[in-house]
Amino acid sequence: MRAGVIVAGGRSTRFGDSDKAVAELSGTPMIRRVADRLGQVVDELVVNCRDDQVDAIDAALSGHAFDPAFALDEDPDQGPMAGIATGLGAVEGEYAAVVACDMPFVDPAFISYLFERAASHEAAVPRPDEWFQTTQAVYHADAMRAACRRALERGEHKVVEPIFDLDYVVVEREDVLEHTSLETFENLNTREEFEAAAERF
Repeated sequence: MRAGVIVAGGRSTRFGDSDKAVAELSGTPMIRRVADRLGQVVDELVVNCRDDQVDAIDAALSGHAFDPAFALDEDPDQGPMAGIATGLGAVEGEYAAVVACDMPFVDPAFISYLFERAASHEAAVPRPDEWFQTTQAVYHADAMRAACRRALERGEHKVVEPIFDLDYVVVEREDVLEHTSLETFENLNTREEFEAAAERF
């Protein structure tokens, strides 16, 4: 059983006053676009967010093939690592794809490939450039959750830190480009980026 976790608890400060997760992207809320794509290759969906986001996100995802479970941040300002740990704690599957809510071009076939690469390891994490793409990766849910908790206890906040505690596979740029385009990692943070992306849908 494959799980999908959408991380949506960020404050989207660069987006202005509204929550970018539910902002309309060419007529469809952005998180719905992510859920629709991720839903093609997983058996369950979990959304990690803050309590005050639930109603809007629930509305954005209404009628989805999956009835997504919500994993709420106890302390909303702990950052994405805590959000990932919280989301992974709510999945039933052994492995979970974690995807940020602001990646509407996420490629389902590439996510499926990451599940294959993660098998018999504890993570498959793309590194298309010098940075790891920790919010479009597949993790062994229990192992990554425990690693996140340990990193938080050490006072670490960079999402890459818990990965170094795991038996992880790096999916390098060449491998990424064999299976998808870099568009899969594109994230939208500002209204200008939203407007530019809307024209592509």
